Amino acid sequence: MDVGIAGLGAIGRQVCLALDQGLPGLRLVGATARDREKAERFLKRLGSPAPFLSLDDLVEASSIVVEASTQKHLEEIAPTTLKAGRDLVVLSCGGLLGRQDWVDLAAANRCRILVPSGAIAGLDGVKGARIGAITSVTMESRKPPRGLAGAPWIEQQRIDLDAITRETLIFEGSATEACRAFPANVNVVAALSLAGIGPEKTRIRIFASPEQPLNRHRITVQGEFGRLAVEIENVPSENPRTGKLSYMSTIALLRELGAPLRVGT
Repeated sequence: MDVGIAGLGAIGRQVCLALDQGLPGLRLVGATARDREKAERFLKRLGSPAPFLSLDDLVEASSIVVEASTQKHLEEIAPTTLKAGRDLVVLSCGGLLGRQDWVDLAAANRCRILVPSGAIAGLDGVKGARIGAITSVTMESRKPPRGLAGAPWIEQQRIDLDAITRETLIFEGSATEACRAFPANVNVVAALSLAGIGPEKTRIRIFASPEQPLNRHRITVQGEFGRLAVEIENVPSENPRTGKLSYMSTIALLRELGAPLRVGT
């Protein structure tokens, strides 16, 4: 299976390295990114150097495209990939909220949109629980203040992250609202909402927490099945907004595509 990578940030580079080192049945055919010069330097350093391609050429060369860029770039990547009938792995899954047209496009062209678990755990349990009735899905996210820098909500509310010295609640709302307010920070809650009861009913509270260097998430689901609670502490990657588990789960998803045994929902 030929894999193309769209975006060479902290996640995209790690996925490229994993493919270069070898994932059964998968081959890196190229990548694209906003900074071509920087991308080409990285791609030439791989054990099996891969070409930098335009998005159209990348889609043409690939059987599956991994989006590891931004919600804004996804608006170009998704329709281009799905119209060509290629499977699409989406990391910026906040950009999927409200895009039934992309789901319909995938169905019409007999391809799939795949969303890794990202920086959280428990989505298999949530997917199982939604077969019955779910009464509530809530999430609490705690990040070091620098991991929230640059988010639209921080700018709009004029929040001085450097002035925060103790854990502070800075946002509470639905997954839909959170993904608009923090498009690069809370793709985890978008994935949770897509796995469960939808973005309007899924609630999140976001804290700036200077006491801990880790990104921490706590998920609570209640319903007909009982109660599910998951708590995870993620070591940030080189990008403080992104936990290492984000790229690890993407690599795991790709590995399973070529595996004869699959475990979990």
